[in-house]
Amino acid sequence: MFYKVMDGGKVKCGLCPRGCVISQGSVGFCRVRLNLDGKLYSWIYGRASSVAVDPIEKKPLFHFHPGSDIYSVGTVGCNLSCLHCQNWSISQAGMKYPYIRMYPPEQIVEEALKYGCKSIAFTYNEPTIAYEYMLDTFKLAKEEGLRTVSVTNGYISREPLLELIPYLDAANVDVKAFTDEFYMKVCGGAKLKPVLETVEIMHRRGVHVEVTYLVIPGLNDREEEFRSFASWVASIDPEMPTHFSRFFPMYRMTDRPPTPVETLKKARKTAIEQGLKHVYIGNVPGEEGETTFCPRCGKPLIRRYGFTILDYNLTEDGRCKFCERKIKIII
Repeated sequence: MFYKVMDGGKVKCGLCPRGCVISQGSVGFCRVRLNLDGKLYSWIYGRASSVAVDPIEKKPLFHFHPGSDIYSVGTVGCNLSCLHCQNWSISQAGMKYPYIRMYPPEQIVEEALKYGCKSIAFTYNEPTIAYEYMLDTFKLAKEEGLRTVSVTNGYISREPLLELIPYLDAANVDVKAFTDEFYMKVCGGAKLKPVLETVEIMHRRGVHVEVTYLVIPGLNDREEEFRSFASWVASIDPEMPTHFSRFFPMYRMTDRPPTPVETLKKARKTAIEQGLKHVYIGNVPGEEGETTFCPRCGKPLIRRYGFTILDYNLTEDGRCKFCERKIKIII
């Protein structure tokens, strides 16, 4: 889907903002969309590298069916090449990846139901590049009453995004930083604006959106950048759940230390000062920033340790048990 035939047997992919022009026998930047005799094919349709039943908090989604299980599926490849990628062994792999197996949409839905999952997620690597696979799976999932989730970098073109949204219930969008410089140098020549537009469009169209910002020492950890990012989120919806996650050395970025917890606390404080109501700290089990607090009375509504819920103080219709304030959360 979403390509144009060009002269000389080339094709131009329109799935993401890169707009790769692909010669015959070659693949795009993502490594998995192949020009075969002047037609663009998805090599990863119906093929999975990773399948698991996860707690939904792992995505992370804190305001979408908290405490439920989600059937998670990943393929290979990505339309970014982040130097710090935690799943680089699959995201930077392509058609030669040896551990991929056939896993058609029907099987995903069948097993999600079998294991009592409430939702299905395309995650681990970038879902956008497996677009047709994800779309067909989500259509089947909706028919069976399952919820659908994309854990994404948000780097997708407008037309395919709009076609996906009717079948998409929730997304966690990874906003890598709040500067073009970071996206160019660290993420492989990408741009920030399309990611922001994805979040804005999803929210306007009724998708439940949470955003994650991985804080990397010396690269995107300035208070000014936290403030700009949080101000942008607040302009869309001050109750949009926002996750500041701790970086650990990974892939091609092993020269930097883990994010100091104090830096994450500063990011959270700055975001709250910008008007955000639900700001979380990730990858620091036991930190207060894992808890959902009521914006009105300040009481703890959902206390967590890592991906585990320890205490739950919401009514069946999503209100604070202490002051009855309606919380923007899908139970």
